[in-house]
Amino acid sequence: MAANPPDDVEPEPPLWEQIAAQNRQLPGGERLQKVLASTGWGSRRVCEDLIAEGRVTVNGEVAVLGRRVDAEHDLIEVDGAPVGVRPGLVYYLLNKPAGVVTTAKDTHGRTTVVDLVPGEPRVFPVGRLDADTEGLLLLTNDGDITHRITHPSHGVEKEYLVHVKGRVTPGELRRLREGVELDDGLTAPADASQPSPGIIRLTIHEGRNRQVRRMCDAIGHPVLRLVRTRVGPITDRSLRPGDWRELSTGERRSLTEAVAEQARRYDADS
Repeated sequence: MAANPPDDVEPEPPLWEQIAAQNRQLPGGERLQKVLASTGWGSRRVCEDLIAEGRVTVNGEVAVLGRRVDAEHDLIEVDGAPVGVRPGLVYYLLNKPAGVVTTAKDTHGRTTVVDLVPGEPRVFPVGRLDADTEGLLLLTNDGDITHRITHPSHGVEKEYLVHVKGRVTPGELRRLREGVELDDGLTAPADASQPSPGIIRLTIHEGRNRQVRRMCDAIGHPVLRLVRTRVGPITDRSLRPGDWRELSTGERRSLTEAVAEQARRYDADS
């Protein structure tokens, strides 16, 4: 026969009361799965699964189901990559024309990339394209994702089409793939191919100043024209030079996932 508990020990409350008590101790605000679902991470059920798997953190702490968050102030991350949930965040994709400078303001009066997108809310370019380079550039007021995309350890891939002087030999393409010695050190391995004579498709994840031009100079093929065609998973062949559009929720999610994947690879290699 089972022994009866001592008279001075209170019986354990029902499970539903325990859960309710835990929820009362959680911070106020909106439920985390609802906030994640609003950013395009899937249905609330999918977002609940992400939380249950321990893949979501709030301010550096692993979140639990039932967690409520303040979207204005809390830092929410999935797989280590920040998710932009604050009200008023915008994400623009611009096809930068040649001659436009990548800065918020130019002291010489030249057209800037910020001049080509809406003035409010104020946004900043994610990384840089030099004035002569064309192609895709992200602009946002989300400082967290900007830091992750541009940080050397988390930098996402950037793909370029490069028109160079002369025909590139297989050995020169191999040098691009294995790393080229520049004045600031050896470049990281890159993907390089030549879809047609004098045209290189080059994919890098570093962000050194004028890196693609200097890599091509180093193998003896100066750049005649340089166009960025992809930033991480984001591409758009239909976007005309000087035009911009907002990223879709799906694109924002895929960009966050790409940043997280690059961070995992960096940690694995460290």
